[in-house]
Amino acid sequence: MFFPEAMTRVRLIIPARDLLAVTKELARQGIMHPIDGSQLVPAKVQATGNSWAENAAAYASLERRIQGIMQTVGLEEKPVSTDGESGLVPFDEVRPSVEQMEREVSQSTEQRERVQKRLEQMHAVFEQVEPLAGIDISMTALRNPRYTYSILGIIPTANIDRLRTSLERIPFVLQNLRQEEDRTVVLLTGLKRNADILERAARSAYLNPLNLPETFAGTPGEYIASLQREMEEARKEIAQIERDLSRLRDERGEQLQKLLWRVRSSRILAEAIARFGRLRYTYVIEGWVPSAKLDDFSRRMKRVAHQIVIDTFSFKRGTEKQNVPVALKNPWFIRPFQQLVTNYSQPNYDEIDPTFILAITFPLIFGAMFGDVGQGILLAALGSLLASGRIKALRGLATLGGVIVACGLAATLFGFFYGSIFGFEDILPALLLQPMHNVFQIMALGVGFGFVSISIGYLVAILNHWTSRNWGRLLFDAHGVAGLVLYWSLVALAVEVIAGIHPVPLILLAFSALIGAIGVMFSEALEHLVSGHRPVVEGGIGIYVVGSFFELFENLISLLSNSISHIRVAAFAVAHVGLSAVFFILANLVSSSHGAGYWLVLVIGNLFIVGFEGVIVSIQTMRLEYYEFFSKFFTGGGMKYEPLTLQPTAED
Repeated sequence: MFFPEAMTRVRLIIPARDLLAVTKELARQGIMHPIDGSQLVPAKVQATGNSWAENAAAYASLERRIQGIMQTVGLEEKPVSTDGESGLVPFDEVRPSVEQMEREVSQSTEQRERVQKRLEQMHAVFEQVEPLAGIDISMTALRNPRYTYSILGIIPTANIDRLRTSLERIPFVLQNLRQEEDRTVVLLTGLKRNADILERAARSAYLNPLNLPETFAGTPGEYIASLQREMEEARKEIAQIERDLSRLRDERGEQLQKLLWRVRSSRILAEAIARFGRLRYTYVIEGWVPSAKLDDFSRRMKRVAHQIVIDTFSFKRGTEKQNVPVALKNPWFIRPFQQLVTNYSQPNYDEIDPTFILAITFPLIFGAMFGDVGQGILLAALGSLLASGRIKALRGLATLGGVIVACGLAATLFGFFYGSIFGFEDILPALLLQPMHNVFQIMALGVGFGFVSISIGYLVAILNHWTSRNWGRLLFDAHGVAGLVLYWSLVALAVEVIAGIHPVPLILLAFSALIGAIGVMFSEALEHLVSGHRPVVEGGIGIYVVGSFFELFENLISLLSNSISHIRVAAFAVAHVGLSAVFFILANLVSSSHGAGYWLVLVIGNLFIVGFEGVIVSIQTMRLEYYEFFSKFFTGGGMKYEPLTLQPTAED
């Protein structure tokens, strides 16, 4: 649980005739992380090209076409029963089926696009003529008159007088056909020889002409009614096309799912084979297998290929530098926190996986900042809903549902400690303290969280150095034994000075702090001395001492800021109570008699706190974990364990 799963490097040498059977077995087992060995190909073989890579590209293209068909008919991918079919499907066997379904779908989609485009055009015309509804005037009579020029359009009502003023020198008629709030539909008419003057005046008054279609005949009401009938017919036609696509989805859904799986499995197998090493008559397959599964893996492979040669190479953690894939093995109940770790970085093979520690500290810190029984229960219920995947639009957040559930339960626990339920502070007795009335105590709680978190970070870093056999860093690194002694000594000194009690003599604490400071300050030279690296000090002694002093000073500042940073736990705990109090004030303003309005405001307020403040507190908790905790020990940069398999993992 604490370290990634132990891995063993495996090399398989197989006859060419067993290639497909072995590859299928590897994919069926789904435990071998393959290593690219395509460079292990003789020049003569390279000259013939890589037909497997070409096959993989062809299968990938066919897979995308099937996915396009499924997207068009609204079919979601889902696991299918394989019925033992895991071989490479002949390309020419599935391509005709795909092309046939593409033709069936394309006929409907092309028709839908044509009707949709026509509907959009009619809708644009409708928006143009809709302001003319109710105007009893024949548009046919206005088209192509012999002696007059007319502009039908919409003008801001405030600009009508400006338009009249600008046309005083010529004869014109301005009719207000329809007025809506601050705009008016007008018909401006004048002599054809004054058309330029009419257009300039219309533009200066921001008169927006209505571009009526050539098919516009009769009164606007008649034309709008005709247009609405055509639009309704187009909508019915689109609905019928959608029903046809739904029928096609129901009829061909199972076939499409199975076809997609067969093509995808063929693509995966072809891509894997294309990366295998190849000799004249044999193939070489290298990869990593979990050590605990190695014996069973070997037995199964020998049953598939009797002439297979299996070589294994074991590596101890920290003894040899190998790019070993990292397989995290956490129980289901803390696996949601694994995503928070991998979002920061994939753990290194030689270091502790902090998922288990994060699964404890993250909810506790969150709960301390967000302590409320009722709001915590709401948060846990929301997390359960997300984890269930019942909300289609939020399925991408399903993996975080477990984290939210844990944080909600922790918030509920601290709600009992604080005596708070839905913001009410006088219903439940506080089992520990009330943040708003015990500010110094809650600050001490935050600093205590910080001390425990930073100390755990140091201990994990020391264990990592022990695992990697890096004795110099274990003893003298800023995050090793020397750094831990310095930190604990300084904390003990501060506590004794502030509290005025001295269970440990101050001189002894000062001496241990000095020893720790010397170890951290000269850590590089001491590490070189322990590891046998020469020279012990690179560069001049004076420059080294000055640089080491400033590094020590920087480390002390970092320790101080890391410790103080955890006071935000107290700050947000107090702010949480304060925000609830604000909504109580608003509720009293709405209804001082505690009527329906009062409770409505409180319900809205609690939902706002759960949503908005829950996000803010989550971000602050993550910041404390990433920057104050992980920075002490977490190196990251590991390679994710991705075994060859035909079935997607739960994480995928």
